[in-house]
Amino acid sequence: MPIEIAGLETLPEVCPGDDLPFLIRTAAAREQQLVDGSVLVAVAQKIVSKAEGAIVDLRKIEPSAMARTWAAAWGKDPRLIEVILTQSRRIVKMDRGVLVTETRNGLVCANSGVDQSNAGGGDLATILPEDPDASAARLRVALGCGAVVVTDTFGRPWREGLVDVAIGVAGLDALDDYRGSADRHGRQLAGTIIAVADQLAAAAGLLMRKRDGCPVVLVRGFRWRAAVGCTRDLIRRPEQDLFR
Repeated sequence: MPIEIAGLETLPEVCPGDDLPFLIRTAAAREQQLVDGSVLVAVAQKIVSKAEGAIVDLRKIEPSAMARTWAAAWGKDPRLIEVILTQSRRIVKMDRGVLVTETRNGLVCANSGVDQSNAGGGDLATILPEDPDASAARLRVALGCGAVVVTDTFGRPWREGLVDVAIGVAGLDALDDYRGSADRHGRQLAGTIIAVADQLAAAAGLLMRKRDGCPVVLVRGFRWRAAVGCTRDLIRRPEQDLFR
């Protein structure tokens, strides 16, 4: 069965306090795209953060001594570094100008997900939604769609380039567990768990290029099992993390 991914191209610039479901429904209707229970909607984190007011004005930030020292050493904005530090609960790596942290929600990523691109210009920066799974759940209910994946671009160890991954999920399991089932030749699978929410996010990311202004993608034809969904399932437990 073919899978179709279609980006909404007429969504306006999202501002704090905007009714994001209304904007998505209006754009979908304008582009004659049906949003119902058979459709999975992938939404870029940036517009979710902006609609929820998860924006920081760097002019109001007083950098700590640690932020000032790090910023001076690597030519960074100390105010931005301070926001990154305050949005983290653990520093994973802080070396050669690269700052990798564990966010309050347990995500491990560069700069705690703090970003100035498409944030509104000037001294503004977006931070991650307070609870991306809850954001996805609210969008799913308001849109009346089958499932929602909130996506963000993450780097990957040992590989160049960024890939969109799921940071918020509602309406489907984030993982597809094949353990205990058999492959085509009857061999029992022992360790195959597919990060299906990340696969959907990566597919949607093909249309979510930063300069194209397409932060919402509709996915049709993909079959999933209805579930509450939780991105916490995608985070490897400490006792199984060989690189912690």
